[in-house]
Amino acid sequence: MVIGGDAAGMSAASQARRLRKPGELEIVAFERGSFTSFSACGIPYWVGGDVEERDDLIARTPEAHRERAIDVRMRTEVVEIDPRERRVRSRDLASGAEEWTAYDKLVIATGARPLRPDLPGIDAPGVHGVQTLDDGQALLDTLAEMETAGKAEGRRAVVIGAGYIGVEMAEALVHRGYEVTVVNRGKEPMSTLDPDMGRLVHEAMTGMGIAMVNDAEVTKILTGDDGRARAVATEDREFPADVVVLGIGVRPETALARAAGLPLGEHGGLLTDLAMRVRGPVADGAIWAGGDCVEVLDLVSGRERHIALGTHANKHGQVIGSNVGGGYATFPGVVGTAVSKVCDLEIARTGLREKDARAAGLQYVTVTIESTSRAGYYPGAALMTVKMLAERRTGRLLGTQIVGREGAAKRVDVAAVALTARMTVEQMTALDLGYAPPFSPVWDPVLVAARKAVTAVRAGGA
Repeated sequence: MVIGGDAAGMSAASQARRLRKPGELEIVAFERGSFTSFSACGIPYWVGGDVEERDDLIARTPEAHRERAIDVRMRTEVVEIDPRERRVRSRDLASGAEEWTAYDKLVIATGARPLRPDLPGIDAPGVHGVQTLDDGQALLDTLAEMETAGKAEGRRAVVIGAGYIGVEMAEALVHRGYEVTVVNRGKEPMSTLDPDMGRLVHEAMTGMGIAMVNDAEVTKILTGDDGRARAVATEDREFPADVVVLGIGVRPETALARAAGLPLGEHGGLLTDLAMRVRGPVADGAIWAGGDCVEVLDLVSGRERHIALGTHANKHGQVIGSNVGGGYATFPGVVGTAVSKVCDLEIARTGLREKDARAAGLQYVTVTIESTSRAGYYPGAALMTVKMLAERRTGRLLGTQIVGREGAAKRVDVAAVALTARMTVEQMTALDLGYAPPFSPVWDPVLVAARKAVTAVRAGGA
């Protein structure tokens, strides 16, 4: 039995079905929404017009799953888990009818819930989250209504939050012709970066015509006579808005698990072993969990952390499906790799930020370099900035952040592999990376940063 019909849940169901035929294993999946196996990461690009159709974001429909003998029950919400009796209580959202269904093996893939602060006006028409395809469609409907009403010029949007979704939605709304203001409580956008690297994102967004307001706490959403959102207010300012988009972040959706007595970590996510089996006696070895509702091991810091990314969710699902289907697989952990973009600016990070290293009790050195994506004499060479953290005594790579134009973001994958292999920055300088003038300088920017980090480690820190 699977609770949740997106990446982790349906990957688990599909992998289990590959290993066990319908006569050997019955698979039931409950999904409270209207879609299965969709890409939430693609919603900003759909809203911005880069992706034309909603269905382009759907990897596999409920009908496609059913053709593989997976009993997908849509618009059906699980409202209680009873681990002692190995059953769940579900509710049909159309009729309100409830029933108990027994399981032998349970997969919890309930995802994450978007943060929606308890502010006056937060539920007003015109205020939108962007977590699901239904959310994306609702936002597009609002934008279409405004265009139909003839408001073609001077349209204003306020995005609350400047993480991945916030900056991507800011870009999407710029593409749609909106004047965009991003209100951010942090010192700089992209809190997944160190502030000095976030400053580069800030400058680029400003250069693209996006107004960045940092160190600002939203206090309420102001509404007009028609009840619709008309402005976002902080303690000392108001920002007019025809539409408001929430990009504040997410938390693990684990209310069901908490009520069932299953173990949660300090970030609110379910705790599992390497096989993605939920820990503790309550689960009794019969419950697995994966995706945005779990915490996973950070291979760099050695601590549990919550990272809501579709890449991890799909891997979790593969591992879970193998294990419930009679095979064996493990998920060892993550190094925290993520990439994003705002207009033509590419943003990437992997490993620890400075504050993460301090929290883990690590002593470290940092270096920052500027380089180009191609040989400097080759047409189209674009600047990028690379920041690297290394452990002070050992030289072990701790983290890398990259901000630049075309060709910058995916270079972080080299650092991600180095982190996974626990390489030192000195070992990295000998990596045999591909080179030709259209693709890289003779010394790739990541290796330039590694060389500088070696010098800093030898000097005892800079």
